[in-house]
Amino acid sequence: MEKARLDKIIAAGGRYSRREVRQLIRQGRVLVDGVPARAPEDKVDPESAEILVNGERLCYRRFTWLMLHKPAGVLSATEDGRGETVLDLLAPELRRQGLFPVGRLDKDTEGLLLLTNEGGLAHDLLSPRHHVDKVYYARTDGTLDEEDSRAFAAGMTLGDGLVCQPAGLEVLSAGPAGSEVLVTLREGKFHQVKRMLAARGAPVRYLKRVKMGNLTLDPTLAPGEYRYLTETELEELRNF
Repeated sequence: MEKARLDKIIAAGGRYSRREVRQLIRQGRVLVDGVPARAPEDKVDPESAEILVNGERLCYRRFTWLMLHKPAGVLSATEDGRGETVLDLLAPELRRQGLFPVGRLDKDTEGLLLLTNEGGLAHDLLSPRHHVDKVYYARTDGTLDEEDSRAFAAGMTLGDGLVCQPAGLEVLSAGPAGSEVLVTLREGKFHQVKRMLAARGAPVRYLKRVKMGNLTLDPTLAPGEYRYLTETELEELRNF
């Protein structure tokens, strides 16, 4: 990787500001390959050098990718005066890394949401040209059946004129108390899952995104919890 300024590399982790890094270097508390750093502007390859800050090894990431289990009631935004956002769920050092949500989930929708500071790949994942499938689990009022699945597969034009591309509808269970279904979309229009199901007489009571492309929501993550993507998961993202 191309070399970069030492203070910029350390500050990118979000734990220290550039000013704090400069002070740490002056105090001899930053080691590069076992040698005290001389100056903040020293050029270092962060992927090959061992950098210790206050005795802790710096784990460098050029870009950060997180998988978040978004809880209901939280906004998919970086800031909003109306309520808590997904960034409010993160540790302070992560909130300083310029992360943003890849797409959005409605405020009352739970499930898989990616957060990153890699704008190029995030844009590609959201581009209609790439058609990244998104799978949602829903509980609804009303009874859904194979006729509804065929309607989804054919594509739908809703009463307000919204044209929806062909989508998947797998009915997991159905009865007088309502239905449980999986909906697969290749696009992400406003309230699309809710609007399509409502058009079939099955208003949504609960909605959760469980999959995006090849990524499945980690079942060990409780609502509000998150983790870094693995190298394998990142590779799958880049190969969409």
